[in-house]
Amino acid sequence: MGKNLVWKIIGERLAAGGREEGEVSLRIDQTLTQDTTGTMACLQFEATGAPRTNASRSVSYVDHNTLQVTFENADDHNYLQDTAAKYGFTFSRPGNGICHQVHLERFGVPGMTLLGSDSHTPTAGALGMLAMGAGGLDVALAMAGIPFSIPAPRVLGIELRGRLNPWVSAKDIILEILRILTVRGGVGKIIEYRGEGLSSLTVPERGTIANMGAELGATTSIFPSDEQTRLFLEARGRGGDFRPLAADEDASYDETLVIDLAKLEPMVALPHSPDNVVPVREVAGRPVDQCFIGSCTNSSYIDLARTAEIIRGRAVSPRTSLCIAPGSRQTLLMIIRDGILDVFVRAGARILESACGPCIGIGQAPSTGGVSLRTGNRNFEGRSGTPDALVHLASPETAAISAVKGVITDPRSMGERIEINLPDKFIVDDSMIIEPPEDGSGVVIRRGPNIKPLPEFHPLPDSMEGEVLLSLGDNITTDHILPAGSRIMSLRSNLPAISEYCFRPVDPDFPDRARKAGGGFIAAGANYGQGSSREHAALSPLFLGVKAIIAVSYARIHRQNLINAGILPLVFEDPSDLAKISRGDRLELAGLYSGMDDDAVEALNVSTGEVIKTRCGLSKRQREILLAGGALNAARRALEGQV
Repeated sequence: MGKNLVWKIIGERLAAGGREEGEVSLRIDQTLTQDTTGTMACLQFEATGAPRTNASRSVSYVDHNTLQVTFENADDHNYLQDTAAKYGFTFSRPGNGICHQVHLERFGVPGMTLLGSDSHTPTAGALGMLAMGAGGLDVALAMAGIPFSIPAPRVLGIELRGRLNPWVSAKDIILEILRILTVRGGVGKIIEYRGEGLSSLTVPERGTIANMGAELGATTSIFPSDEQTRLFLEARGRGGDFRPLAADEDASYDETLVIDLAKLEPMVALPHSPDNVVPVREVAGRPVDQCFIGSCTNSSYIDLARTAEIIRGRAVSPRTSLCIAPGSRQTLLMIIRDGILDVFVRAGARILESACGPCIGIGQAPSTGGVSLRTGNRNFEGRSGTPDALVHLASPETAAISAVKGVITDPRSMGERIEINLPDKFIVDDSMIIEPPEDGSGVVIRRGPNIKPLPEFHPLPDSMEGEVLLSLGDNITTDHILPAGSRIMSLRSNLPAISEYCFRPVDPDFPDRARKAGGGFIAAGANYGQGSSREHAALSPLFLGVKAIIAVSYARIHRQNLINAGILPLVFEDPSDLAKISRGDRLELAGLYSGMDDDAVEALNVSTGEVIKTRCGLSKRQREILLAGGALNAARRALEGQV
């Protein structure tokens, strides 16, 4: 039986002794960080004592916190630019674009591994990279030369057959997959796309699909490196980076799914989850207050070119605001050159910076109770910046025609599809990318008052007791734990300040209650910590004294972030036992050291007398991290041992 593409790349990049206890440890070729997670990642990298990045290329992007209404963001940008120069990172300046799109255009290489401190790093899987999101500390450790470990993945092979009908797009493919598999359907899996249906999908379209694999909970998604990959790289002056890669013809997969592209139709994800998907025709006619075309999911040249042809000669509806955000400066230069920007401006669209922006609640918050139709990847409640906004996710085609009509509209009503011919050559202008000096040892790093020291990490005790601070349901996201938005995200390098917002969407009094209780525990349902890779969703609870989480199940990145922070993530042996824990109960956990070895920890609910059985499911590596008091402590010991 032949190999699939996932295990071919894992085999090439496996670290020494890289398979044990159900994990694989990989050598990381490239890393990326962005400003909201990158400040903490750089602080952590500095704490390792490593003199320079060990990756073949590390790129520090500024693409999230570009709105500068107070000093914090500008100070953080200075810090990131200086650390890049000192430690050998490439620096992408604010305005150069969203990390995932820029990385596709300028740096991604087929067959390489990429680790990024952003959950949508798998976008680079469109180029045949094994690209994974992680917490900032894991990226910092990878830059210091420590292999990155993941549970040995199951590989889901998704075969695409046929060809899309007019007005059906790549966004509709991934929305259909989310409808079928749900936001938990990819947990523990890598998704590998295959089949003859791939030949008609460009790399940016593949990027849309790979990007939203994160919403499935997948470790990553990957496409073969084929003729479409070659054309994409050559058009951007990087033909030398092309390498053909594909699964063997007789490759095996742990699971398979077949999608007939010819049977798909325009889809939309309704509030408040990316898997709440229905055909557009079922909600056609619903009034729309705002349309946003942008984000790392759908802001490429091909997305905007198609959007412009729909809007050309028309005007945005008087009841609707249309916002356009090109995903990169290269795309912006191209749409200026080709007259596409002129179409948007004449139609009455509002042109935004090449940045993340509205997708993470930074600017363009919808009106009270407003319906916002967006081409982004997440529509969690309150994420847009308006607590009661009704955010829908759809393709650029659906968003464009809906902006003109003022109501959600099936793009098939447009008649014949407008074909877009991609340019053979794209503008290449890297003037906003700063390469580091050969020797950065003399660089003095600017540290504004928003840059605060890392917290102390203490070894895990053998026993714990305390109050249940929260008892929560399923699908608690990192936006619930530590929200997005311009004010909060500007505090990502200031743990004491940002922790005041911990769990604000579910309990505004949580920080005060946690401090008064001297810390404690959190109980939760399935898929705890889904969404963003932000490790602040682990560090802020740690700062407030949270000692352990007991959940039905966890999202992969967040579970590892908890372990990295020194918080014990336990799993209910019987999911129904969640009902036996209420806020305000007191728990006792004893014999944790032996319990971690035996994969069995009992929690005594002192308030009710109930004994609740839990499991740890920890690898040897993860146990060592917890016993050391977190991954940074463990890494320091490992790096000191190499000296």
